[in-house]
Amino acid sequence: MKFFSKARTWMKTRQTAQELANLSNETLADIGLTRFDIDNVARGLRTR
Repeated sequence: MKFFSKARTWMKTRQTAQELANLSNETLADIGLTRFDIDNVARGLRTR
């Protein structure tokens, strides 16, 4: 079961990163992010 849980987490992380990557630089700036933040935000590593 651990494998499926990790796979599901990875898929959600990649989906979040892809959705953020599809945003324009201006939209990212409006929500306080840059392109360099995307992976950390997707993995839940960025805190405010």
